[in-house]
Amino acid sequence: MLDSRHIRTFHEVVSTGSYTAAARSLGYTQPAVTQQIRALEREVGVPLFARDGRRMRLTEAGESLARHAEVILGNLGAAKQQLQALARLRAGRVRVCAFPSANATLIPEAMAGLMADHPEIRVELQEAEPPESVNRLLAGECDIALSFSYPGMLRTELPEEVVEVRLMEDLLTVLLPVGHPLARRHAVRLAELSQARWIAGCPRCRATFLHVCADQGFEPDIVVTTDDNLALQSLVAAGVGLAVAPSLVLSFLSHRQVTGRALEPHVRRQVSAYVLRDHLALPATALVLEGLKAAGAARIGC
Repeated sequence: MLDSRHIRTFHEVVSTGSYTAAARSLGYTQPAVTQQIRALEREVGVPLFARDGRRMRLTEAGESLARHAEVILGNLGAAKQQLQALARLRAGRVRVCAFPSANATLIPEAMAGLMADHPEIRVELQEAEPPESVNRLLAGECDIALSFSYPGMLRTELPEEVVEVRLMEDLLTVLLPVGHPLARRHAVRLAELSQARWIAGCPRCRATFLHVCADQGFEPDIVVTTDDNLALQSLVAAGVGLAVAPSLVLSFLSHRQVTGRALEPHVRRQVSAYVLRDHLALPATALVLEGLKAAGAARIGC
């Protein structure tokens, strides 16, 4: 079995280009680095480095191991993070990573009920758009990740250790200045706005918006892009352009000069929570998930 310390030292030698630089980076002496590389070569049974004059180069075996070393170390790091997460979860501390509109709506609603019944639970909130939120879960940097996907979107294949918990479907709406002629309607057809200027949101939402516009026979004139929901509202209020936003955003509209209307054709995104299968049975994780499911269910039909 390969020693992870030797793999780490080997990776550092490859990254820095010399035993001396690797020793400096790791806080070892150069003889200690040399001894670890020799021990690793004994473990694998072949030389990993060869001298080329004064320079040192990887052998074919060294090249092969170098391709795997970063993955091995990454997996070890993730495993360590996940084991540490178990200890935090058993102590009632849960790290939740969600996209901005969920952090502003579903999370507060879930936490309000949770804190009333289970004041011992402690929650650390993080913010990231998908797929970064799920990547943090896989890296052991959070315990529950909230993400969303649109119909037809190619979904990343997740490992079997990850479980999806569906929370709600979120209907897309169009944000208009209150004085806009179409603001008096209950719903607005996207095709009627083909000549409008637009503010586009996060990359996933933007890609879906472009696809829906193409289906309606036009290419939108996007004048500004932003991931900031408050900035998006301010831009609409100022008359810079219109915006398509999920209905969750309507819950925290900060401008009286902005209103939201249902968009036709209807487009919904699926909002889900993701958690490691081994953590599902832990009380702290289960309680937070139940709170999130209740918050999502309360919004169905809204």
